[in-house]
Amino acid sequence: MNKYAFNQISLKQYIFIIFEAQVGIGVLSLPRDLAKTAGKDGWISLLLGWILSMLLSLVIIRIMKKNPEYTLFELLSKYFGKWVGKSLSVLWILYAAYAASVVLFSTIHIIKIWIILDVRDFILMTLFVIPIYMITKHGIRVIGLFAELVFLVSLWMPFLLFYSFKDTHWLFLLPIGKEGLLPILSTVKSTILSFLGFELAFILYPFLKDKKSASKGIIIANSLSMFIFLMVTVISYVRFSQDEIKDYAYPTLNLLKLIRLPFLERLEITFLSFYLFLLFMTIIPYLYTAVLGASQLCGMPDHRNVLVILVCLWILLSFFFLPSSSQITQMGKSWGTAGTFFAFVFPIFLWIYGWLFHLARKEQKQ
Repeated sequence: MNKYAFNQISLKQYIFIIFEAQVGIGVLSLPRDLAKTAGKDGWISLLLGWILSMLLSLVIIRIMKKNPEYTLFELLSKYFGKWVGKSLSVLWILYAAYAASVVLFSTIHIIKIWIILDVRDFILMTLFVIPIYMITKHGIRVIGLFAELVFLVSLWMPFLLFYSFKDTHWLFLLPIGKEGLLPILSTVKSTILSFLGFELAFILYPFLKDKKSASKGIIIANSLSMFIFLMVTVISYVRFSQDEIKDYAYPTLNLLKLIRLPFLERLEITFLSFYLFLLFMTIIPYLYTAVLGASQLCGMPDHRNVLVILVCLWILLSFFFLPSSSQITQMGKSWGTAGTFFAFVFPIFLWIYGWLFHLARKEQKQ
């Protein structure tokens, strides 16, 4: 019997968790990040990043198919033994905790800049961690249900951007390939942070009810993210000039500032208020990964004790750590660098090692 049978998620929830973890923070700044190195050819780099993330996603599913009842942390101990496996698990726990922390502090920073200028960080931190804690403590099944709710609540958001088509200049996209092949390929690195989230399949796979559809589900999740990223990027490129877009930290929010509705002003404030749900759905899966790994590492049956400790550390940290815009940017870059290893390099290494591991076991049995 599957030991996670009472905490399973549907294919739809699996797709939504990965998709929402990906689109959270990256969609706000992605057009600027791409324009910095690839100019208006950044959308091509985005497509290449999508292809790369899909290939790596399928590698992860292939690894987990051979070990369907194991989470990543259990799998590492199985493959590498007690001490090496636990050491790798600690690195994964630190990565997941850092990813959740980066998104949380970035969220507080964005809210302070765009909505509430004078509020203290620890007040926002306390207000945000309450719902995050309440959802995470109930485990992956409730996280999956929350992901469905967030998808429904945020379904209207992409259509808002079409209102900004009024003064667009499609010639801004021409000529295609102007920057050359090298800048386009080098900019693929900038898409890594945006597509991070598919590595959560390492954790989600054992909880997935219909494991045969895991590959299909992760392709759909990556493709949904790519569609949103591509739409936001192209609209930003045809609305802003190449020099103008580089001056905006969050071009997506600047697009919303241009929209004027007869019944609503400061649309970006309304947008951000609802967008908090998506940002929470980037934080929560990484937070759950960290506390699940820590609890399994310590042999604790309940992850809530570790969750309380981490949430309290966040609140204490917010009293004296007040990151500036440059520090937030640097934190995002360091997360992207770590993600390059954990989401792109590590799966390939684990796939090759796992193939050799199972091959050696097969020969021993014979």
